[in-house]
Amino acid sequence: MKIKDAEIIAMMSEERSREKGLRTLMDAYQSRLYWHIRRLIVDHDLAQDVLQETFIKTYQNFHQFKQDSQLYTWLYRIATNEALQQLNKMKKMQKTDEDADYYMQNLVADNAGTDADEIQLLLQRAIQSLPEKQRLVFTMRYYDDLPYEEMSKILDMSVGTLKTNYHYAKQKIEDYIKENYEE
Repeated sequence: MKIKDAEIIAMMSEERSREKGLRTLMDAYQSRLYWHIRRLIVDHDLAQDVLQETFIKTYQNFHQFKQDSQLYTWLYRIATNEALQQLNKMKKMQKTDEDADYYMQNLVADNAGTDADEIQLLLQRAIQSLPEKQRLVFTMRYYDDLPYEEMSKILDMSVGTLKTNYHYAKQKIEDYIKENYEE
């Protein structure tokens, strides 16, 4: 455990220093959690909302942190659960393919000011086309570079299942890019 984590845990455990502990925790993990959520949710504003909910849940439920895992593992689990809840809400609201196109257009618009090339956009479209579990495993492994053992704790899945999901996700992404890339 990093010394910073030990300090955060100590502050969050004491009623008088709890808010300072939350601010320190947010400073330490906000960026990493945001990008984890953003890769799952895609939309910036929704990702910000999910991040905020993650920190609210963290504050409200910190007494349940048993310290049997690293602090970021526990935070990633909360963030992942919040993101999955948001995705489920979005699925219920999403009745037509036009809604999916709308989210992809937002992704393109968000990346319009950058040097994002066609391959990057294809990659994002391919990731979004994956089944939810494969998309989650792929983003955690590919973007966050989390070891399978950590992912297993966060997602409560066996390492073998995670490896299988990652393999299938990778294959589907490769196939999608091959089918849709225009040279």
